[in-house]
Amino acid sequence: MAEDPKQFSFGGTAAGSEASHWHYTPEFPLESSPYFRWPLDIRAILKWVVSGWFPLSERLIILILSVVSWAFFHPALERCHEFALGWIGEIFLRNLGLIFIVAGSLHLYFYVWKVQGDERRYDSRPLVKSGRKFTFGSQVRDNMFWSCASGVTVWTAYEVLMMWALANGYAPMLIMPSSLPWLILFILLLPAWETFYFFMIHRLIHWPPFYKRIHALHHRNTNIGPWSGLSMHPMEHLIYLGTVLIHWVVPSTPLLIIFHLQYFTLSAATTHTGYQGVMADNRLVLPLGTFHHQMHHRYFECNYGGLEIPMDQWTGSFHDGTAQSHEQFLDRRRRKVTAWVGGRKSG
Repeated sequence: MAEDPKQFSFGGTAAGSEASHWHYTPEFPLESSPYFRWPLDIRAILKWVVSGWFPLSERLIILILSVVSWAFFHPALERCHEFALGWIGEIFLRNLGLIFIVAGSLHLYFYVWKVQGDERRYDSRPLVKSGRKFTFGSQVRDNMFWSCASGVTVWTAYEVLMMWALANGYAPMLIMPSSLPWLILFILLLPAWETFYFFMIHRLIHWPPFYKRIHALHHRNTNIGPWSGLSMHPMEHLIYLGTVLIHWVVPSTPLLIIFHLQYFTLSAATTHTGYQGVMADNRLVLPLGTFHHQMHHRYFECNYGGLEIPMDQWTGSFHDGTAQSHEQFLDRRRRKVTAWVGGRKSG
C-alpha cells in the first residue's frame, strides 16, 4: 500500500515561522459544487449528487446508521410525550455508543493500528501526547472528553427536545408514506443546509470575543484526528447542533431528526480524520477527510464552510490550495494585521 506521497509547498509561511508544507494533498485547485456555475451543467450536477452518496460515502454510512438507530435503538414516539429518564437515557447511551463506534474506530484504524501508515495523510506530524493547552495534557484525551461529556450531552438534549415536540404536535411532522418524496428530498438537501448553516455560525464564532471564549477550544487542534471533530466548548455545541431547530418550521419525522443530528455529529469525526480516506488495493474506497477544512485548522482564517455551497468564494475567504491562492490569503492576513495595528495606534 505504500506510495510516494505528493509533496506540496505553498511557497510562503503560515502562522509564526512554520513553513507551509503538507505531506499529501489532493489535486488543486479545490472546487465547490457545480450548483451555482453558469451556464448550468445538469450532467455535472447529477454527477456531484450521485458521487456524494454512492458507491460508498460517509453520508450513506451515516444514513444507514440512522435507519438502524431509528428501527432498533430508538424509543417509540408515544413514550416521548413526557420527559422521562428511561427513554432519554436510552438515546444518550445510543449516541455515546455511536461516537465511540465512529470516532473510536477511525482513531484505532489510522492512529493506533496505523493500517495505512501515512498514506494519504495530509499532515504527518503526530497528535500531541503531552501539551499544556489540552485538557488532561493529551490531545486525544482532551478531544474525547469534550466530544463525550459535552458533545453527546448536547446532541442528546436536542434530540430529546425534538422528539418531545413531535410527540406533542408542537413541531410539524411529515405523514408517512404519502410524504416519502419530501423525506427523501430533505435528506438529499441536508448537506447543502449543513454547508450554509456551518458557514454562518462558523464566521460568528470566529468573531474575536466569541473565538477567545468559545471556539479556541476546538482550534487547539492545529493538526486533527477523528476525535477532534466534535471536540468543542459546550456553548459551541449548543450553536452548532442548533441546526436541528429548523424542524420547528420544516416538517420532519423521527428518522429525519436522527439523521440530521447524526450527520452533524458523526460527519464531524469522519471529516477530521486527517486522511483523504480509506485505501484498499492502492485505491481510495471511502473518501473522508476534507483538505479544505484541514487548511482551516492550519491557517484559521479561510475555508469557514464546505464545498456544497460556495459561501467562502462569495465572501472572499476561499483557499483553493494553489500557491496563488495562498499568496492572496497571506496578503489578506497582512492587510488585516496592518489595519488592526493602525487602529490600535489611532486609538
